Amino acid sequence: MSDPANSGVPILRLGDVLVTGLLDELDDKAAMAFTEELTQRIVADRATGVLIDISRLELVDSFVARILMELATTTRLLGARVIVAGMRPAVAITLVELGLGLPGVDTAVNAEQGMALLGWQRHPGSQAAGREAADAPWR
Repeated sequence: MSDPANSGVPILRLGDVLVTGLLDELDDKAAMAFTEELTQRIVADRATGVLIDISRLELVDSFVARILMELATTTRLLGARVIVAGMRPAVAITLVELGLGLPGVDTAVNAEQGMALLGWQRHPGSQAAGREAADAPWR
C-alpha cells in the first residue's frame, strides 16, 4: 500500500483509539487525503475507536457533512467505533436544516465525553488528588 498524501490534519494515537479533528479549511483534495490517511491508520494501528473533534467547526455545509458521514461509515466498516465530539449548536441546527442527521454517528458534547464513550476513563480524583497533594502542608 502506498503512503497517503499528508492531509495536514493531525491524527494522534492513544492506546487503541485515534484522535483527530476537522477544520473549516478542508477542501476536496485535503478531505480525500485525510480520509485515506485515517483509514490507513485505523488498519495499521488496529484502532478500535476514532474520536473526531469538530469543536473548531463554526459552520458546516453539505460537503463537510458528507465527509463526516463517509468517515463514520468507513471507520465502522473497518471495525472501529467513531465518535464525533464538540458539535456546536449552530452546526447541529445547520445539519438538521440540510436534512443531514448523520445516521449511525455517535456524538459527544466534548472530547472528554467522547473518550469515555470509547472506554477511556479518567482516574478518579487524578487532578483533585494532585492539587490536594500540592496544597498539603509538609508534615
